[in-house]
Amino acid sequence: MQRVPFPDFAATLTSILNRVGFEPERAAHCARLFAETTRDGIASHGVERFPRFLEMIRNGSIDIHATPALVQAFGAIERWDGRRGPGNLNAWTAMARALELSRCHGMGCVALANTNHWMRGGTYGWQAADAGVIGICWTNTLANLPPWGAAAPGIGNNPLIVAVPRPEGPVVLDMAMSQFSYGALATYRQKGELLPVDGGFDTEGHLTRDPAAIEASQRPLPIGYWKGSGLAVMLDMLAAVLSGGLATHQIPTDPIRETGLSQVFLAIDLGQLQPAEESARVADGIVASILASNPGAVRYPGEQVLKTRAENLRLGLPVREELWDELRRV
Repeated sequence: MQRVPFPDFAATLTSILNRVGFEPERAAHCARLFAETTRDGIASHGVERFPRFLEMIRNGSIDIHATPALVQAFGAIERWDGRRGPGNLNAWTAMARALELSRCHGMGCVALANTNHWMRGGTYGWQAADAGVIGICWTNTLANLPPWGAAAPGIGNNPLIVAVPRPEGPVVLDMAMSQFSYGALATYRQKGELLPVDGGFDTEGHLTRDPAAIEASQRPLPIGYWKGSGLAVMLDMLAAVLSGGLATHQIPTDPIRETGLSQVFLAIDLGQLQPAEESARVADGIVASILASNPGAVRYPGEQVLKTRAENLRLGLPVREELWDELRRV
C-alpha cells in the first residue's frame, strides 16, 4: 500500500477521464468524487471501483456525455431521467436539485431513473449535511442478495443513507442491506483478514466470517436477517415507483453492465422549521449521550470518516501499489 497526495490522486484520475472523452469540467468533478471517497476510507467504492467504471464506459453501459433531464414535476417532488450518465455525477446533480427544492418547499424529493452505480452513497449524505440540510437517499441495485429463506440472489443490496448536519461534524449513516457490502468483503479479502462477525453463508449453507467464501456463494447475510431482507424489498419498490424506473429484477445481473438503476434523494431544510442553533443543540445532545455510554469505545455514525479523512489528507490517500501503477499506465 502506498500513499498518494490528494491533489496528485485527483489529477491522475482527471487525466484518465479526459483521455476517455469526458468534458474537462465533468472529468474533474467525477475524479474528485472518486478521490474524496478514497480519502474518506471507502476505497472499495473509490479507487478500487474506478477500473470497473472505465470498463462500463468502454462497453457502452455508461454514456459519459449524458446529463440528467427533468421528466415530471409536482411541487416538491420531481422525476428525472439519468439517461445512463456517470452515476456519481447524476447522483450529485439529483441531490443538488433536492436541496434547491427544500429551500423553496421545506422539503425536496428527486426520484432518478435510468442511472448508473452512484459509487459511495454516503457522498450525497455528506453533500446535504455540508449544506446544512438533512439528507436521505437510497438506490436499488442488481440482484446480489438472497431474499430471506432463499439461497439465490433475488433482491438488491440497496444502500440507505441518512445524514443530519451538525457544526461539530455531521452524523451520517451509510449502510447496505447486508452485514457487509460486497466492497467491504473485497477489502477484507485483499487484506487476508476474516470478518469481525459472521457476514454470510458459504456454498454449503454455513454461516462464515470468510469473505472469499461469501463472495463465492453470493449469499451475504442481510442486516437483521429477515428484517434487512424486507427493508431491501421496500427500498427497491419505493425507488422504482417514485422514479418510474426499473426494479431490481429488471436490472442486468452482470456487474459491468449494471445500468438502469432507480434512486431517491430527499432533502429537508431544518431552517424552515427552527433556528439552526436549536437543531444543533438537539443533535449535540444525542451524540453526547451516545459517546458517554462507553467513552472511547463508542462512536456516532460518520465520526470515523472525519478521523480517516484528516489522516489521509495529512499522509496521502492509501492505494494498492499494483492498482496505482495500472492507473498511471492508463
